[in-house]
Amino acid sequence: MVSALRASLRRLVHKGNLTVTYPSGETETLGDGAGPPIILRIMDSAAEAAIGRDPGLAFGEMYMDGRVILEQGDLYDFLALAKDNGLERGANWQNIGMALYHVARQQLRSRMPVNRNRHNVAHHYDLSGQLFSLFLDEDWQYSCAYFHPDGLDLDEAQRAKKRHIAAKLLLEPGQRVLEVGSGWGGMAMTLAESSGVDVTGITLSEEQLKVSRARVQARGLVDHVRFELQDYRTMTARPFDRIVSVGMFEHVGIGNYPGFFRKMHDLLRPDGVMVLHSIGQVVKPWATNPWIEKYIFPGGYIPALSEVLPAVERAGFFVRDIEILPMHYAHTLRAWRQRFLARRDEVVRLYDERFFRMWEFYLAGSETAFTHDGHFIFQLQLSRQLASVPFHRDYLAEREAVLKVFDANRPPLEPIVF
Repeated sequence: MVSALRASLRRLVHKGNLTVTYPSGETETLGDGAGPPIILRIMDSAAEAAIGRDPGLAFGEMYMDGRVILEQGDLYDFLALAKDNGLERGANWQNIGMALYHVARQQLRSRMPVNRNRHNVAHHYDLSGQLFSLFLDEDWQYSCAYFHPDGLDLDEAQRAKKRHIAAKLLLEPGQRVLEVGSGWGGMAMTLAESSGVDVTGITLSEEQLKVSRARVQARGLVDHVRFELQDYRTMTARPFDRIVSVGMFEHVGIGNYPGFFRKMHDLLRPDGVMVLHSIGQVVKPWATNPWIEKYIFPGGYIPALSEVLPAVERAGFFVRDIEILPMHYAHTLRAWRQRFLARRDEVVRLYDERFFRMWEFYLAGSETAFTHDGHFIFQLQLSRQLASVPFHRDYLAEREAVLKVFDANRPPLEPIVF
């Protein structure tokens, strides 16, 4: 009898060059022979059955555990091959039922009143800082870089990202800026040094807080930049002139969008400007990939803009600018993955082989989300008054040019010490 997985693969793979070795020792070659050869081995029958039943969750789990092995080819290439063929072609009724279960579970959890934000953030961002040092840029920007113009390396593209966002904030010396989700402090320090503003960064990660405060101390910016372990929902500070949030909105949860934008509206001065930088996708997804939700970003959700904008409008914001960056995160993730793979031995010493394979799967799978699934970055520029933002976009290039001069003359960043 043909297993559920074998039947699914036969329906799925019509393009490409995939050879699968099953636990029985049987080998099957699928596809039209085009492209680089990929050889996949499934080590045991339980792994074969699990993937056949719930591929969205189980394939990643089996890869982590070494029960699925790529004997030839790159993990990204295999995931891209599957998506190039159209994953829905291989689905059976059991797969559809498991997918609906994951959707219902995530939708319910996103609307529960229990606040799990601190736990969810710690699951990912409180990992050892040494891990992130192995693949991030010199300023530890753990969000999409801006590869414009073409040909930038990762460090240059991350500096370009910060300039692009700073220009949209329309900063003036002396303004008070709130950064929601402050990471390891790089954006806040850049804004303070380049534009003479006072920045308060909030985070729910104790590890990021510790590193950020140490960096500010070493940089001599303690009078202008501060970081707090703070949930945005309980903030009571007087309004800020500017608000920026980069790579944090993905963790808010769809059930919390109205409250998030109402709170941002309350925290922003009437003449203020906010810039929100987040991952989005072209259609309403209903749920995050179950493997990503379980192992990488619990509570995460990547929305369609149609799910975000109603909450923005109801909160009383004017949408002054929407920019879509369609492929920049694919380039960022590829650079991260290449750096990560090159430091394999160090990752394994820091954690173990299973952890390395988990993060390899995370980085490769995330890259395919941008190359194959219609994921993109959106940047929303919001204001409470129309006059807070110019009625043209010429100011962006003008401000970025000034900020580029600042970057060229900025003293080197101090290395982060653990």
